[in-house]
Amino acid sequence: MNEDITTQCLMFPELFDRPVVVTFDQRQGSSDGGAILLKAADQRLGLTAALAACVKDERQAGKVEHTIDEMLMLRVMAIACGYEDANDAGRLASDPIFKLLVGRDPIQGPDLASQPTLSRFENTPDRKQLFRMSEVLADTVIERHRSRLYGRARRITIDLDPTDDPTHGAQQLSFFNGHYDTWCYLPVVGFLSFNDEREQFLFTAILRPGNAPGSRGAVGILRRLIARLREAFPGVHLRVRLDGGFATPEVLDFLDEQWRLEYVINMASNAVLNRMAEPAMVIARRLSEKSGETEHRYGECRYAAKTWKQKRRVIYKAEVVRHGEREPKDNQRFVVTNMKQGPQWIYEEVYCQRGDIENRIKELHYGLEIGRTSCTDFWANQLRVLMTAASYVLLQELRLNLASTDCARSQVSTLRDRLLKLGAYVVVSVRRIAVHLPQAFPYRDSFNHLALSLGAQSG
Repeated sequence: MNEDITTQCLMFPELFDRPVVVTFDQRQGSSDGGAILLKAADQRLGLTAALAACVKDERQAGKVEHTIDEMLMLRVMAIACGYEDANDAGRLASDPIFKLLVGRDPIQGPDLASQPTLSRFENTPDRKQLFRMSEVLADTVIERHRSRLYGRARRITIDLDPTDDPTHGAQQLSFFNGHYDTWCYLPVVGFLSFNDEREQFLFTAILRPGNAPGSRGAVGILRRLIARLREAFPGVHLRVRLDGGFATPEVLDFLDEQWRLEYVINMASNAVLNRMAEPAMVIARRLSEKSGETEHRYGECRYAAKTWKQKRRVIYKAEVVRHGEREPKDNQRFVVTNMKQGPQWIYEEVYCQRGDIENRIKELHYGLEIGRTSCTDFWANQLRVLMTAASYVLLQELRLNLASTDCARSQVSTLRDRLLKLGAYVVVSVRRIAVHLPQAFPYRDSFNHLALSLGAQSG
């Protein structure tokens, strides 16, 4: 940065008892002092280093100023801190905290990669390298929880869910999707839940064309994941919960072939299923008319679609919904499963719990902007999705270590505002680097708790 540049001043002459002058000239300051916690979480997981190792750097070694490791870490950390666009690199190039995160001297070190350099990097990985990065992401998450739970888990629940990613340009493989009524990509995200824990941990995020069927790639994801989970957690009982788009013959046949695996998959209604549920609907209508409230009844049947090889157990919820003065509305729901428990318990205690996945997906969209897939090249957009997923994994690691604090169930955007977006003043000496944070910091106890749990030492 050129020190001779005149910094613009802002004058507030009448706000207080004396004039206030605001200048943006603090070269050793940063607004993201808490991002040190992200670095500690990443060091524990080894995530960004493992992801960067999947990308082959074919540039001339003598002309390289920004390594793959530095650029990938910069993008992952920036996304976690709310800088989801590569254009934000221009504002972060001289930030002492971000230079510190990637391993450069926070004051004297050279500036970080520019937006054009980062854009070239995002277009570097090919399909095979991105596939390996996806595997590394899943392996890192599984290993973290294998270590945390000492390889012992009674049950692991796997959730896959598609989500829409609207596109606004000439991106490759962007298609119009009638269900979402927009041009989009249709990524699928996957989460793992351990035992009865409330948190669902992201393990994959795969970008797909906008016209992809809901089940596309599901068997491949599940096949690789199940093998890794059984290796990491011997004897574990697996449970798979899926939305209606996954109720295809290929997915169901694959799940039926697995040992010690339960599944619960939503199904779209049809004339045959509606006819089977009609006796329960008659009872629900009568009860709702009598009580004036929403009423439902559960039941089950054996059903086989034309494309199925065999009949399977289908649970149904026959419900009549009432909202104020509106006309009552029939609401039949169907779930195919191989579980043996009662229909009501399976539906309410197992299937309905997957509703929390919607909250995780909202965090990815509104907390980390996973939909910033504006590159022309499809595989460059896949890298962006993976970097956003890596940022989310790091933030989930922070939340996991805040279990006993006021931030235990905070959204990732709240974690960022409370613990990462801290004004910091960086001082470098021969012996150490000091990061000075505000003394009047309302979440200092949570910050200290998290830092100590990630390996910091009090002094």
